[in-house]
Amino acid sequence: MTPITQGNRQSPLTAPLLEVSGLKKSFAVPVLRGLDFSVRAGEVHALVGSNGAGKSTLARILAGMLPRDGGTVRFGGAEHTPRTRQEAKAGGVTLMLQELSVFTTLTVAENLFLDRLPARFGFVDHRRLRREAATALARVGLGALDPDTPAATLGVGRQQQVELAAALAGECRLLILDEPTAALTPPETERLFENIRRLCGAGVAILYISHRMDELRRIADRVSVLRDGQLVGTMAMAQTTTEELVRLMAGHEMACAPTAAGSRGAVALRVRGLRREPAVREVTFDVHRGEILGLFGLVGAGRTETLRAIFGADAGAAGTVEIGDPLRPARIRCPAEAIAAGLALVPEDRKKDGLLLPRSITENTTLAALSRHARLGWLRPAAEALSTARIRQRLGVHCTSPTQPVTTLSGGNQQKIVLGRWLLRDSTVLLLDEPTRGVDAAAKDAIHALLRELAAEGKAIVVVSSEVPELLSLCHRLIVLSAGRTVAEFSPADWTLEKLTAAAFCGHLETLTPC
Repeated sequence: MTPITQGNRQSPLTAPLLEVSGLKKSFAVPVLRGLDFSVRAGEVHALVGSNGAGKSTLARILAGMLPRDGGTVRFGGAEHTPRTRQEAKAGGVTLMLQELSVFTTLTVAENLFLDRLPARFGFVDHRRLRREAATALARVGLGALDPDTPAATLGVGRQQQVELAAALAGECRLLILDEPTAALTPPETERLFENIRRLCGAGVAILYISHRMDELRRIADRVSVLRDGQLVGTMAMAQTTTEELVRLMAGHEMACAPTAAGSRGAVALRVRGLRREPAVREVTFDVHRGEILGLFGLVGAGRTETLRAIFGADAGAAGTVEIGDPLRPARIRCPAEAIAAGLALVPEDRKKDGLLLPRSITENTTLAALSRHARLGWLRPAAEALSTARIRQRLGVHCTSPTQPVTTLSGGNQQKIVLGRWLLRDSTVLLLDEPTRGVDAAAKDAIHALLRELAAEGKAIVVVSSEVPELLSLCHRLIVLSAGRTVAEFSPADWTLEKLTAAAFCGHLETLTPC
């Protein structure tokens, strides 16, 4: 594989096309802390950083999807303050997200010009639409594709090319690609790179966000490293090493007291060779009673998909899962079978996958243990109320009444209800995906205290979190996933942020570096 030629790139002395100065953005905590950054026309500028470094937040601000809290952005010499994604695109800045936004119910041509369909006498001019669509498709090497093709019939790679053609159908001067090859095959990746070659030759600037180091070495002219919302270095890609980039991303070592080892019991869950392509490719680990095991990895490493595959939420997984004491093989084809085997899942998106929002606190709390609150097939409201009261008291759920809709609770109290459901079920193994996301500091501390308490009672707990400090302070061991595979295991005695970061990236190298 040959590197992209840089013969048509702009001189390093060329004034930047994009200039970011002192950019600030906060949500519950600061995400961008006075970021300074620039991109030149005609270059591929890679942007790297660990989870939470601020890469996607920067991209969304530039694309008009988020307002900034402070700082300045200049694009093409003028102030850049788009209020919507459409305004940013009209000004020459287009963002392509990892999650494709192709409408599969429409044709390719309709997707290309959805926001500006050519009209005649108040009706869509289909002849002109097809003609302009053919021109746009030819620009990204899809000249042979019929514009009237239903988008639903295209594979992921072709859909991405259609989205790229739509992005370039207007006046695009800066194209932001956020993990663009995550779901692409090698040939599809090659086609994307060919399109990037053409765009750079035409003077378009590419901001390329990725953690796939081998790709960046082939495609990027310069690379900038973000850490904790600040720029910590910009350098020529050819003049740096992966090890140096990892050190910059990790920064100083985190001061974190090792988690007390506790009393670890027998293996409660054994996973061997778990696979569910494309996200989960080879995952193996054990978790013991009395242990909190953390799954660490970059976005897209397969952490969420691993938990869902174990729980039977996503069908079609291969590999072996053993549960119980003594361990016994479990063929889990759906969540009901997982629950019966003693597994519990707290999903990443509690509102979408974890709660019945219009229903009451009581109904959500007892949902996984209805048979224990029924007699002769009829639910017993008094028994449900008693169980809910016990869970509310134990977890400190703040509400006015157990009959109020769970949607009226704060994020922290909603999460406690999801956890309380499994406490009521008395599940043996808890799979927790981002258990403290979107909760305040007090609720986070309460959830951490509960998890430590449950581990002390002999529960086996697996935690996925994007917050490294949370994992380091909470877990007894860490397993690192990279590109859908288990690549390393660490205990508190030997983990450091630099080691964890290096392991998380090693699955994205052409040769899997021992971790």
